[in-house]
Amino acid sequence: MKLNEVVELLDAKVITGADKLDKEVSFGFASDLLSDVLTIDSEYLLLLTGMANLQAIRTAEMAEVSCVAFVRDKKMTPEMIELASENGLVTIESSFSMFHAIAVLHDGGLKPVY
Repeated sequence: MKLNEVVELLDAKVITGADKLDKEVSFGFASDLLSDVLTIDSEYLLLLTGMANLQAIRTAEMAEVSCVAFVRDKKMTPEMIELASENGLVTIESSFSMFHAIAVLHDGGLKPVY
């Protein structure tokens, strides 16, 4: 699934990485426990989280996540936007609950990590 499809399905706003929306993601992982993200060994990964803090961006970079979707109408801070931009990370914001976002993406063809 291309990231532009993710944005459309989640009725999301692109915050960083608008020039990378043609990239593919194959798997989705949802967690607010960022240490769990570091246990995932999967390429082309979309992370869904409600943890809108700098640690979420740092974790995504370490785990080589393609895109972070902030759900539950969480907003990125200017510091988060700057760090995500520096690292070339695609970030989006959606008002959907995590459950709703997962259901919509799964129905759209995104696969779970496990």
